[in-house]
Amino acid sequence: MKKYFAIAIMTLAISLAATAQSGRTKFATDMYQAKHEMIIEAMGLTQTQQKQFMPLYEQMEREIYQVNRSARALASEVEKKTNPSDKDYETAAMALSNTRMREGEIEAKYFEKFSKILSKKQLFQLKQAEVKFTREMLTKKKGKK
Repeated sequence: MKKYFAIAIMTLAISLAATAQSGRTKFATDMYQAKHEMIIEAMGLTQTQQKQFMPLYEQMEREIYQVNRSARALASEVEKKTNPSDKDYETAAMALSNTRMREGEIEAKYFEKFSKILSKKQLFQLKQAEVKFTREMLTKKKGKK
């Protein structure tokens, strides 16, 4: 259960990042900025690295957001139907199931690009910072209940 909640929070964080890019809400903008500041600090990026890395990272986040958005839209369409067919359910379930695989493919593509900018240590620190951000979001969410 915790695993699925963590995935949901990560998806939320990515969604918030994409929303922030379109300027929709102050909360989303703040979340987006906080995540990026945490990543920059955790990795100890130089100004040059920031200028090279952050646009790529934001592009990766947008791609991941689109994958999730498409799958959620398909699932939403099925939920709205009065009598969905088995094929409708199958298509939506496959789209939802494939999101993590597609996210992984996107991350792998960008990992290669990141490795041209970041040190091996910074690549590791990036993943650690993302996990830390998600963990902190979960902790804050848990504390508000």
